Amino acid sequence: MESEEQSGDTADDDVRVWLVERTYSDDEQNLIILVYATPDGERYFRKERALTSDTDVRETTAALDVAVENLGAVDDADERERYATEAARMANTHDPDDPI
Repeated sequence: MESEEQSGDTADDDVRVWLVERTYSDDEQNLIILVYATPDGERYFRKERALTSDTDVRETTAALDVAVENLGAVDDADERERYATEAARMANTHDPDDPI
């Protein structure tokens, strides 16, 4: 009999991604772009956050658990390597829930 973990039928088929990049949008003011990537650098999750007020506190954590269908592919080999290096650094120096 196959376990839930082996079959992939778990309620949370999420993948852990680590913060690898944080930039401010050139197009819009008060927008921060967070990029999280898988440890191998092959998949990424992009999160945009509006910085609308000083009281709007939303913590940025070192890692997130993201549904597989919300991940994009990293096509550029240099970017994959950079993401993998940064994801490894974050994983080695932070717990997933650490505020960054």
